[in-house]
Amino acid sequence: MASLKEVKGRINSINGTLKITSAMKMVASSKLHKAQEAIENMLPYERRLHRMLTNFLSAGLSVESPFIVKREVKKIAIVVFASNSSLCGGFNMNVIRHLHEVVDEYGAKVGKENLLVYPVGRKVADAVKKMGITPMGDFQHMSGKPNYKEASDLATDLINRFLSGEIQQVELLYNHFKSTSTQVLTRETYLPFDLSAETAGKDKGEGADMQADYIVEPSSAQVLQELLPKVLRMKIYTVLLDSNAAEHAARTMAMQIATDNANELIQDLTLIYNKSRQQAITNELLDIIGGTMA
Repeated sequence: MASLKEVKGRINSINGTLKITSAMKMVASSKLHKAQEAIENMLPYERRLHRMLTNFLSAGLSVESPFIVKREVKKIAIVVFASNSSLCGGFNMNVIRHLHEVVDEYGAKVGKENLLVYPVGRKVADAVKKMGITPMGDFQHMSGKPNYKEASDLATDLINRFLSGEIQQVELLYNHFKSTSTQVLTRETYLPFDLSAETAGKDKGEGADMQADYIVEPSSAQVLQELLPKVLRMKIYTVLLDSNAAEHAARTMAMQIATDNANELIQDLTLIYNKSRQQAITNELLDIIGGTMA
């Protein structure tokens, strides 16, 4: 059995860790509140934009757009969202593990050299380098402090590469914020834009009871040309906010679990300390009594 001094030292050490995890939990919780507010404010706008596009496309118009053209896939871009720091449970590792699977899947089809990886977050950027892939840029700042300008620039780069034919497909990989305790690993095809996914939801979605009765000026092609890039740019920004909220939720839960574990460990060690101290006092009393009787 450990000595009283050793047990006391362990209790003090864990108390120090407890203060750190508790403080980190409060900071993460505060950031989560702001991130959750941001994504909840953005989602209605993005959904309304998508609903407009859905209703517009369901009006029986002949749709022609370079964003929906499916070509023979020779080069693929993968945009993967993670965080700049750790201590957030399995948030980063889940994304990195799935990224390995996606790279293996597409690498077998088009070759690893034909994969362009855009890592948003330092942790995933380091993982990409270890995989032997050169990242397509440094997006650490965007992960730490999401803003529309940088998200729009990234979307514009992807759109231009797709329209020029340099890449034929773009995939998004990120953690979706469902609740404080649940983050859902999500993989989506960003380009080519899937109109079937938009029109398939017209019988189920929020706008199912709305009639697509639009007066289109100057033309449907011009409106679609303006609306689709806006939807695509907004999608990157929304995913960025979504991933950011999921990160803070994961860190809040991880620090809560660490704090709870520290409290339990302190209780167990305190019990051991008290038992040892009681045993030591009993032994001393027995020695005193034995000495007086001798």
